Amino acid sequence: MATKKKQPAATETSESIEKQMQEFFARGGQINKIDSGVSGQSQMTGSRHISLGNSKTKAQ
Repeated sequence: MATKKKQPAATETSESIEKQMQEFFARGGQINKIDSGVSGQSQMTGSRHISLGNSKTKAQ
């Protein structure tokens, strides 16, 4: 039976992340600041209104 190779752990060190950032900037990459509360996802459907409680009013 063949043994399976274990995948390396998906962790990054601060040094490797720093190196990746420097390479990104060297290629002309830039970081844009996005204001809090702004989403990059567009809403594809209209808003949904949800009513809580009984839909029928009780007769008094």
